[in-house]
Amino acid sequence: MSIWVEKISKEILKERSRNTLAEYLNIEFIEIGEDYLIATMPVNHTTVQPMRILNGGASCALAETVASTAANHCVDQSKNFCVGLDINANHLKSAKEGDMVRALTKPIHLGRSTQVWSVDIFNQENEHVCIARMTLAIIHREIKGKKSGE
Repeated sequence: MSIWVEKISKEILKERSRNTLAEYLNIEFIEIGEDYLIATMPVNHTTVQPMRILNGGASCALAETVASTAANHCVDQSKNFCVGLDINANHLKSAKEGDMVRALTKPIHLGRSTQVWSVDIFNQENEHVCIARMTLAIIHREIKGKKSGE
């Protein structure tokens, strides 16, 4: 059974990423499953640290991008949107410049006011580079001076 509330496609996600950090870091959404989303990011001059390996902050940016994108497609966007509350990441292995990393996110909890997502980031050898967990708040949009649902 699909978790997606909003229409989702690679084309929609590419358009949503325009003029954002995701576009700058060349994050590309490559697969949409019934209950998961996968994106890739190159390890290049925009994502490495001085030792020419993937910067931990870039891993967190990838994790937050893929989890928050997925979260926002699990709510009715005419009434709600999701924003990050917390992200926790453990960096397990390095990825070298020239590699491509892949992030897989799946929901742990899809609640009425919060969501929690796991994110696994892998290198080209399919080894864990980073594991992350992200908590998001579901914010109700103001509609004509009223909060949605009123």
